[in-house]
Amino acid sequence: MSFFKNLFGAKKQEAAPSTSESIQKLRDTENMLLKKQEFLEQKVEQELDIAKKNASANKRVALQALKRKKRYEQQLEQLQGTLTTIETQREALENANTNAAVLDTMKGASDALKKSHKDMNIDNVHEMMDDIAEQNDIANEISNAISSGIISSGVDEDELAKELEELEQETLDSELLNVTPTPSKLPDVPSTDLPTASKEKKKAKPVAAEDDEDPDMKELMQWAN
Repeated sequence: MSFFKNLFGAKKQEAAPSTSESIQKLRDTENMLLKKQEFLEQKVEQELDIAKKNASANKRVALQALKRKKRYEQQLEQLQGTLTTIETQREALENANTNAAVLDTMKGASDALKKSHKDMNIDNVHEMMDDIAEQNDIANEISNAISSGIISSGVDEDELAKELEELEQETLDSELLNVTPTPSKLPDVPSTDLPTASKEKKKAKPVAAEDDEDPDMKELMQWAN
């Protein structure tokens, strides 16, 4: 048997179409069936109109139209079942194609991750992180030492405090010199003359004071005269 197959040549098995090709063929078939469905629906409407117009005048023509209408409706029913089957198969292929693409992407990512981790060792990573932390600590100590040396070199804190106090005093003196006293308002001079009686009373006061002198002092003054 194998001799005859080799002699006449065995029919080569065709390769199975890809998922994308199958999906496209199902879509084309679905579009074709949808057009046929639209055509059959129009035929059903036409035969129904013929039957209505001839229902009284020509019953034979009306019956023939109804028979054709019935056949078209049967074809529509079969066509709708076929469309449902094709839609289900197409959706299943589309989902399978999507899942295959997702799995392929995830596999590529997994392979890349494995490749990147191939030369890595968790102990080496911890050791490297410890070295980095140690070097950061050394760098911080060096920076602190350099900055503190620059700040403290040649600077006397007491001298700075004294200079600051002098500046504050100069500022206070300057503010005091710039202060101008506010002139107080004197009362207005009365426009009318004072009564004469009050003046006489004021002049009489010294006389009263002389009468109130000590008698011994008065006698001494008389002896001196």
